[in-house]
Amino acid sequence: MTTSTAGQAEFRDAMARVAAAVSILTTDGPGGRCGITLSAVCSVTDTPPTVLACVNRNSAMHDVFVRNGRVALNVLGGDQTQLARHFSGATKAAMEDRFTWDIWTPTAPVPVLRDAPVTMTGVLRQHTPMGSHSVLFIGVEEIHVRGDGGSDGLVYHNRDFHRLGA
Repeated sequence: MTTSTAGQAEFRDAMARVAAAVSILTTDGPGGRCGITLSAVCSVTDTPPTVLACVNRNSAMHDVFVRNGRVALNVLGGDQTQLARHFSGATKAAMEDRFTWDIWTPTAPVPVLRDAPVTMTGVLRQHTPMGSHSVLFIGVEEIHVRGDGGSDGLVYHNRDFHRLGA
């Protein structure tokens, strides 16, 4: 195990104070089915629609996302904190159990959260190593925005999840 340098610790502390939307990135295919909570997600371009997501290369799920090549980005609402904790590994819920819960759209080719305020499904166009992580560039093929528009957001700030009012 490597230890953090003073610069790394300072960087992590600084980044903990940058509020970020919380999403669960999911996949299914020949590499298996998995999902992971992420806060390092952002848009890249709308021509063609592309988002990026950063995943630690030491994560057991990293290679599953790369091998499968199809993903869903499920942006979480303010009432989905416990789900974020499950997919971050904090609750120790087994990965296979997480996908038996009645929260998924049964007809989707990759796991899509039925009640997520926003979901985007697509294909992994490119993955680029950067330090300990890979930047996954996802070509968005399908977008679903919940019609009620009243969902609060969920952000990660100061090393905890917070509900962001609509």
